Amino acid sequence: MTSSQITLLGAIAGTTILIGLPIGRMRGTSIKVRAFLNATALGVLVFLLWDVLSHAIEPVEATLTAASVDHTGSWGEFARLALVLTVGFGVGLLSLAYYERWMGTRVRSSRQSLGPGAMATQERPLSPYSLTGTPARRLALLIAVGIGLHNFSEGLAIGQSAAKGEISLAIMLVVGFGLHNATEGFGITAPLVGDTERPSWRLLLLLGLIGGGPTFIGTLIGQSVVNETLYLAFLAMAAGSILYVIVQLVGVALKMGEKMLLYYGLMLGLFAGLATDFIVTAAGA
Repeated sequence: MTSSQITLLGAIAGTTILIGLPIGRMRGTSIKVRAFLNATALGVLVFLLWDVLSHAIEPVEATLTAASVDHTGSWGEFARLALVLTVGFGVGLLSLAYYERWMGTRVRSSRQSLGPGAMATQERPLSPYSLTGTPARRLALLIAVGIGLHNFSEGLAIGQSAAKGEISLAIMLVVGFGLHNATEGFGITAPLVGDTERPSWRLLLLLGLIGGGPTFIGTLIGQSVVNETLYLAFLAMAAGSILYVIVQLVGVALKMGEKMLLYYGLMLGLFAGLATDFIVTAAGA
């Protein structure tokens, strides 16, 4: 299989994220429906956090075993990978936390600067293309960024498998990640259901590109650069960013007050993620 064919497969794996995006345009939904959709998106992200962390910890644990049990590795290599894991996780988590704080400060400052009289620029109707115009859109953007980091690491896995000549594994990764991304698209747009302004198709496509596009980019890089440290760093960053988004969605869920729907949706989203993982495992990938 040629490099262009592998790259095309990586693009296909990324574009399946578009399947779940139309749900963001739903209107007229009750608080119970919105709470359930939010909880299901939360369940998908909980699965992704577990999935990403389990893959990120594997190489670190391998070096620890080699150094402490097999005596075939060095403690320095273990310390290096552990540091990459820690720093990457911190960057993924805290960068989004600082970004959200900055955005909140910016919005408050804009509102305080408005005075009486003619309509100010900030008081104009919300642009259908704005990514940060409402809290729901800002949350959807944060989810897309976190999933995008995760999908970049998936693209690296596809590309590196192909570079090593493991074509069957690369194809199965494309199938598995494509299924995952279909559920991730729903996770991105779930906060937009019932927002003050219906998101445009262009806005949904942009969110899809942010979340799914990195799969294609990761596949391109993975074919030419086989680097365990780079792979680990992006896995760690993805885990940190996904954890931040999970905390945000939990806050939204608690404000809605539908605790039983939270548990049901959380379970459904988690099992949906596990089901796609089982499919990949059953196929031998």
